Amino acid sequence: MARAPSSAAQFEDLYRSCYQDLLGYALRRVDRPQDAADVVADTFLVAWRRIDEVPLDRARPWLFGVARNMMANQHRANRRRADLAERLRQELSQATVVQPDVPASLGAAFATLTEADQEVLRLVAWEGLSAEDLAVTLDCSVNAARIRLHRARKRLADALTQTSVTTPLRSSDA
Repeated sequence: MARAPSSAAQFEDLYRSCYQDLLGYALRRVDRPQDAADVVADTFLVAWRRIDEVPLDRARPWLFGVARNMMANQHRANRRRADLAERLRQELSQATVVQPDVPASLGAAFATLTEADQEVLRLVAWEGLSAEDLAVTLDCSVNAARIRLHRARKRLADALTQTSVTTPLRSSDA
């Protein structure tokens, strides 16, 4: 929505005259400078959207009120985020991870692959993704996902061949 020239000029005057004061206000009340910058930006966004509601004779205190509300919202969001993180930490501390049982030769061959090949193979073998699911996960076409999977399997097979050639038999294996 286009603003009338007087509204744009009013906003510009408001910004020039109050920016430093609002930034100082926010910096004194939040822990991180980037949070203060967010408060000031959000405050001026509200002022821009509601420029016709800003009291001309009390614009500065009105902006402080908006900034105060922005900080309260930010504080509530941070508290919710911290509470959620704590709940997740508690849940995850009780989770058990079952690692697949992998023969040593396969593990050694797997370790020689690039991280990208390892991830493709893990997604299919451990997580049970289809080629279509793999494509969504990798953000590529199904054909590209199939090609990546084929190449990763080929490199794993080659690595297994190399591992079995270079790994001496133990006396218990004979």
